[in-house]
Amino acid sequence: MLLACSAILIGLVLLVWSSDLFVEGSAALAAHFGVSAFIIGMVIVGFGTSLPEMLISVQSALQGNPGIALGNAYGSNIANIGLILGITALVCPVAVPSAIFKKDLPLLMGVTLLAALYVSSGAITRQEALGMLALFAVIMLWTIRKGVLGREIFLTREHAQEIPRAMPLARAWLQIGAGLIILLASARLLIWGAVAAARFFAVSDLIIGLTIVAVGTSLPELASSLAAIRKNRHDIALGNVLGSNLFNTLAVVGLAGSLRPMAVPAEVLGRDISVMGLLTLSLFVFGFDFGKGGRISRPAGTALLLAYAAYTAHLIYSAWPRPS
Repeated sequence: MLLACSAILIGLVLLVWSSDLFVEGSAALAAHFGVSAFIIGMVIVGFGTSLPEMLISVQSALQGNPGIALGNAYGSNIANIGLILGITALVCPVAVPSAIFKKDLPLLMGVTLLAALYVSSGAITRQEALGMLALFAVIMLWTIRKGVLGREIFLTREHAQEIPRAMPLARAWLQIGAGLIILLASARLLIWGAVAAARFFAVSDLIIGLTIVAVGTSLPELASSLAAIRKNRHDIALGNVLGSNLFNTLAVVGLAGSLRPMAVPAEVLGRDISVMGLLTLSLFVFGFDFGKGGRISRPAGTALLLAYAAYTAHLIYSAWPRPS
């Protein structure tokens, strides 16, 4: 068990570190060839921060562990709202622009309902997964064209400014290669540790994916949201969470399912996607101020954290072995 826990911890640390290494090298390479700051921020940095979730879910699906693949994606969504947004609101109440209510939240709610429809059959087929990827591509093209999630972004202004423009071309290639190799290796190490832990505790790999793996792969979003709050960019702190949930629901699950169709345990719909939908809906309730935008207050942040704690406690209680 000690070996499994060590594998999970080391895998998570290496996963986050190598993701940063890969993103920095890719962004420096793009800047070297004259790619605009907007594309660097929107595509390279934006997608790069979600590499941990994507690699974990894809490798889990390919290795025949769909519970970790789905648990990582949906568990990360629950952690993003309940844990990460809850902590962020406790640090500083999060202002919610009216545009969030008109575009981003309805879009995420619709995508959550689509996910519920797909998993209700008990499986995600390759055709459904490809449909998710196609929908995500359409949303991304619309986003880039309209600059909705770009919003001059923190990702473009802040992240792109931090890219070492003077990085030698050889070093950029080296960082990309090393980052990718370590990403793949650390993802495999993390999955091995998660499966071993699930067997040791006699719980499903879905529970491990929803808890340990999901929280670990969501830590970069916590860092980004807190950094945005410190810079008084409340729209980015919230947009970071909503964008990550959209990516997890469509791109992460879609890519994993397109490579290998996945059976979906019945409790995913009745428990996990239901909680995900209710937490998304709660953002309408907590932040709405008669169409003028509002804010997620500290009491609302506390409520989100308590909801996440209750959900996690229920997972642990339901998975705990009962005496015979």
